[in-house]
Amino acid sequence: MAEAVVFDMDGVLVESEHLWEELWTAFAAERGATWGPEQTRNCQGMSAPEWAAYLTAFASGGESPQATEQAVVDGMVHALEQGRIDLLPGARAMVAEAAACAPIALASSAPRRVIDGVLVHHGIDHHFKATVSSAEVAHGKPSPDVYLAAAAKLGVPAVDCLAVEDSSNGLRAAAAAGMTVVAIPNPQYPPAADALAAARFTAADHDAVRRYLISRLKEGDRA
Repeated sequence: MAEAVVFDMDGVLVESEHLWEELWTAFAAERGATWGPEQTRNCQGMSAPEWAAYLTAFASGGESPQATEQAVVDGMVHALEQGRIDLLPGARAMVAEAAACAPIALASSAPRRVIDGVLVHHGIDHHFKATVSSAEVAHGKPSPDVYLAAAAKLGVPAVDCLAVEDSSNGLRAAAAAGMTVVAIPNPQYPPAADALAAARFTAADHDAVRRYLISRLKEGDRA
């Protein structure tokens, strides 16, 4: 039975993982460093302060991690304003229908500016009872901190929550929080086998995930 749903954002609600990679790559290149797939994998799931420290050290550009974070986040906000951060097909219906059945939250590695901007831009902010950025907890994914904080804000035990994720560290974080993990594997950044193994349900499209979420939430209603 499930009482709530906690969604990731990048790669689950919006197509944006490639933009983070694009901005990290450009930042490093401007400072003479070559960013590659390994560095992207290392940063996926990190909070903004964590990846900013990693990127600053990697690029050796002399900026502070805070300045690095601001430069990259400014780039993401600009991309949103340009219409480059689209909702994934089926994401709007998935969120709206889940919210009609139970309280929903967001647990994202994105910084607060990007979370709020994306949800408001796409007109889905009103569906969420709580949103948490991993910058607002002690550790980013794969630590469970952001998922536990989201469940606490909803007032629902983590074990009674469904969590929807796409990436390796996100899947690991949701599983570590004790949530029932639902996976929408990102085809561009496929999750590791061990992370995917933690999922109770896996599907390639949002409609299938939407149907699964609703079935689990309706089971809870009957209980």
